[in-house]
Amino acid sequence: MPTVRRFPANPYCSIWMAVFFMGFSIAPPAATEPTVMRWTVGGAEREALVYIPESAKQTATPIVFVFHGHGGNMNNILRGKGIEKLWPEAIIISPQGLNTPGQLTDTRGELPGWQKAPGDMNDRDLLFFDAMLKTLHQEYKIDDKRIYATGHSNGGGFTYVLMEARTEVLAAAAPCAAAAIRALPRIKPKPMMHIIGEKDPLVKPEWQEATINGMLKINSCSKEGQLYANDATLYPSSTGNPVIVYKHKGGHTFPPEAVAVVIQFFKNTVKP
Repeated sequence: MPTVRRFPANPYCSIWMAVFFMGFSIAPPAATEPTVMRWTVGGAEREALVYIPESAKQTATPIVFVFHGHGGNMNNILRGKGIEKLWPEAIIISPQGLNTPGQLTDTRGELPGWQKAPGDMNDRDLLFFDAMLKTLHQEYKIDDKRIYATGHSNGGGFTYVLMEARTEVLAAAAPCAAAAIRALPRIKPKPMMHIIGEKDPLVKPEWQEATINGMLKINSCSKEGQLYANDATLYPSSTGNPVIVYKHKGGHTFPPEAVAVVIQFFKNTVKP
């Protein structure tokens, strides 16, 4: 059974707090700043930076999982995007990946990332996802119709892994700068948004376009799109599983403007 510890996110006090509270479980302070939560999953120490609204004990609360890219970290993807400010009523959780061989870079696995498919690396990250969700359910009131995932690059790829392996959990997903062509035959219909950079030098736009086209078919979307937001086109679905394509002129990035549209999309999407 995973164990959980919580620590302030302040890096200057993390060392002494880890020593002082070792073996103890402490409640997070009132939610004004993200805090660090830690688990032991499959013998590995895992952690996530978590923003929890003060209302989460009393009110059914949405959850947004945010996954960093290969070589990234939980602090940059959460603090750099200000997601908790865009949806302060939701739990925002940014997990930290472990060193992982990359598919396009870092083939020796010296930098942190996420498993690339169900079954890869003994499903260590899917089990971590399950452990995080279990803890949040145990300690807070969770709205099971409003659980979401987004991520950049390798984190976007892991978001597609969740769409394949944990589709029953998610209300919607929003991968960014990622491709999942091989997984398409195993992905079921799900409301989703894909963020793509026209000049992405790493995850080629044609790979991403093929993934998007596959999801449009899976979700039974119309061929004609309609304006959803700046740079974002909504493709309605006859099965209630729309696809939003956010196409920007940049490269391998997660634009702040796109993050705001992702949260808008999540707020408007509730699992039946």
